[in-house]
Amino acid sequence: MSAEPVASAQPSADSPHTLYLVDGSGFIFRAFYGIRTPMSATDGTPTNAVYGFVRLLQNLLRDRQPTHIAVLFDPSGPTFRNGIFDAYKANRAEAPDELKPQFALCREAVAALNIPALRVDGYEADDLIGTLARRWNDADPHHHTLIVTADKDLMQLVDDRTTLWDGKEKDTDAAGVVERFGVAPERVIDVLGLAGDTSDNIPGVPGIGEKTAAKLLAEYGTMDALLAAADGIKGKRGENLREFADQARLSRTLATIKLDVPVEVDFGALVRSKFDPDVLSPFLRRLNFKSFLKEFGVEDHRPTRSASGIERAGYRTLTTMAGLDDALKAVRKTGRLSFDLETTSLSTHDAEIVGFALCWAPGEAAYVPVGHTGPDATGQLDRQAVLDKLAPVLGDWTIQKFGQNLKYEWQVLGKYGVKLEGVAGDSMLAAYLLDPNRPRYNLDELALDVLHHTMISFSEVTGQKKPGDGAFAAVSLTAATEYAAEDADVALRLCDHFLPELAKSPGLAELNRDLEIPLSRMLARMEYTGIKVDADLLRGQSTHFGALIDTLESEIHELAGGKFTIDSPKQLGEVLFEKLGLPRGQKTDKGASSTNAQVLQGLAHQHPLPEKVLHYRHLTKLRSTYLDTLPGLIHPVTGRVHSSFRQAVAATGRISSSDPNLQNIPVRTAEGRDIRRAFITDPGWKLLSADYSQVELRLLAHFSEAPGLVEAFQAGTDIHARTASDLFGVAIEAVTGEQRRRAKAINFGLMYGMSAFRLATELGVSRSEAQEVHDRYFRTYGGVKRYLDEAIRNAEETGHATTLLGRVRPLPDIHSKQFNVREQARRLAINTPIQGTAADILKRAMIVLDERLQAERLASRILLTVHDELVLEAPEAEVARVTDLVRDTMEGAATLRVPLKVDVGIGDNWAEIH
Repeated sequence: MSAEPVASAQPSADSPHTLYLVDGSGFIFRAFYGIRTPMSATDGTPTNAVYGFVRLLQNLLRDRQPTHIAVLFDPSGPTFRNGIFDAYKANRAEAPDELKPQFALCREAVAALNIPALRVDGYEADDLIGTLARRWNDADPHHHTLIVTADKDLMQLVDDRTTLWDGKEKDTDAAGVVERFGVAPERVIDVLGLAGDTSDNIPGVPGIGEKTAAKLLAEYGTMDALLAAADGIKGKRGENLREFADQARLSRTLATIKLDVPVEVDFGALVRSKFDPDVLSPFLRRLNFKSFLKEFGVEDHRPTRSASGIERAGYRTLTTMAGLDDALKAVRKTGRLSFDLETTSLSTHDAEIVGFALCWAPGEAAYVPVGHTGPDATGQLDRQAVLDKLAPVLGDWTIQKFGQNLKYEWQVLGKYGVKLEGVAGDSMLAAYLLDPNRPRYNLDELALDVLHHTMISFSEVTGQKKPGDGAFAAVSLTAATEYAAEDADVALRLCDHFLPELAKSPGLAELNRDLEIPLSRMLARMEYTGIKVDADLLRGQSTHFGALIDTLESEIHELAGGKFTIDSPKQLGEVLFEKLGLPRGQKTDKGASSTNAQVLQGLAHQHPLPEKVLHYRHLTKLRSTYLDTLPGLIHPVTGRVHSSFRQAVAATGRISSSDPNLQNIPVRTAEGRDIRRAFITDPGWKLLSADYSQVELRLLAHFSEAPGLVEAFQAGTDIHARTASDLFGVAIEAVTGEQRRRAKAINFGLMYGMSAFRLATELGVSRSEAQEVHDRYFRTYGGVKRYLDEAIRNAEETGHATTLLGRVRPLPDIHSKQFNVREQARRLAINTPIQGTAADILKRAMIVLDERLQAERLASRILLTVHDELVLEAPEAEVARVTDLVRDTMEGAATLRVPLKVDVGIGDNWAEIH
């Protein structure tokens, strides 16, 4: 027998205490089957059960504030009950593959939270709970035990000082046990002995269920008394009681929880202790539990240090030009330079360089201070003199450059007129190419995950959580050197790790060299340029939207028959489903009736209120996200909004934007177009929008080689009209607007594996009609079905999906035994080659177009990218030339079986050109 150790602590004074005993094994299963949303750790391990399990513990610690607590787990092998009855629990299937690795993670979670845990060979968690409850309550007349479980079998332990809590509802006392079983707690084992327990393969007596057992016990008192009187009970029931009396006694023995497990436990070790952030934070980050980082207060925590083998003894501060010259000689000798800037601000327009970090070999790094303000900063070098020395090295193509998110360095250096050439590796981009499923690619996390090294945090050296306001300038040169040189050193080490890995995958090294790194440089120029925004127009629109929202609010309250908080899902649900009696749809994770957009759309044809709520939500979101926010993001000097374009976010390779997010401004609604009207350019200039036409359908035609699709695109035929003609059996010129709309929904839905059930919802037809359309589509375009099947088959064989240019997306759930999880992975196997290839084509077009604009010395420049669209600004004299350049470049960015087509619009604002 072996027991896991528990934390050592001293109990508090001899005042009354409640001991919380958590049924760990039971809640792991409950969490696994209760959370169906796919979740995974950084290494792809499923984590849905761990998430639910940690959620339970978090709720317990927060709401109940236990002073004494322990989590109990089942053993990995058989228990003493298997020695009594071979078939005990033999009916249970093996744990699903997705659950198996989560048992150990749940135990690790308990340890990370510093909660005592216990597991004993040969005994179930229930037995440990019973034993500890008995000992705890016997130790002091003031003690009480609360068992945290959803297992009804543990109700046999309830007494005047032992209650149960299922983690959600109220506690269960003796009255609750009577309500559940119809008998007092001490008779629960008799009920289980008679009725058995199918989940544990406890046989009981045939023909007797829990309700019948309770009635018999109410009449005869105990199971022993019942069995003794069985000769006098007539019929089949009496016959079974006589025949299966021994089986009933065996079943009772199996169901009885042991109260005397031979294990030594010091109750002083069950005192709740604080968790160690150095332990909890890395664990939660590894499991991608971002919400828990915040809830446990370790969101910004970084462990103080870790033994990693990275020594900082080779870092030095350079405060003489001779020292800088020596460092640059070392750089030229190795032919490698990892480079990092320390500045006063994250805003490149406001940033002033505080210092330069240089690293030319692992562990060999230097920091050159030029803008510090602390008491030891008197001997630092002149910024411009250092830039003059660095510029030839930074611009030397023969010296390989490395760093982390060098897009920032490109912008700041460009401000000072210095070029950064010869970039061979960006640790952020390399990590993203190798694993696009990671949630974050910041240097701290990559160092911890790959190098097992904990970096010095910004808050450690500055006392501030985030860079800005010149905080780093006040840092001592010693601390600044250790911090900044480490950044350059770690980035180099990461690149040395990642780049050989990229070379192992065909296409990834080329994507890194020819696409992602050049794109980063190009995006740096886009961000620095920004786009002009009319703040007064936005403020006027905000006032107008406010009036519309007020009107909608009044109309909604009138339809509801009274006022309520529209933004409250709970109150809205009460109005929709209780007051108005509308049918309930899907449930939320917490079991409440959902009021999400899909549910409201489904109810809109039954009552006007849901549609008005959708409109209300649309307007309030646009107002808060854009109209009230964008004016504050306009830079006071440039008069422009400088969005951040992010490469390492979407697993498909698509570029996203933030601060502000310009990807989600709707173009199909009048309100969205009104917001786009505020994006303008200077007098004498025009905005151009270049948008790929149906690029994903064209890629589907390319990959599937379906003759009907290929021929339609080659001939320049309206693809949706062609599909409607093929599916509905009418001449293409006779296709109605409704038929084309349906064909469009079918084209975009079925290309990504939409089921007939979902198609029925999209088209508003019966499931049988949708199934007929579904089958007819794949008969007509057989190549599409072959492509979909082949994409899934390839993913199942390789474990990933690949784009036309070689981008790889791992699909760890493709063989999952959970249907929903596996189906999601199969959809990604279909989506990724199409969406990822579209993203790669646009990136290639952006790089080439930017190069051509510079080569021809045109003033025109790219401002934005949104999905498949580029937005540029051009002097009126260049508009014709730029239009030709854009169309030629974008349409020539890839050679497919069908032509790429680009729609170009010109106007004075972004809305006008659509």
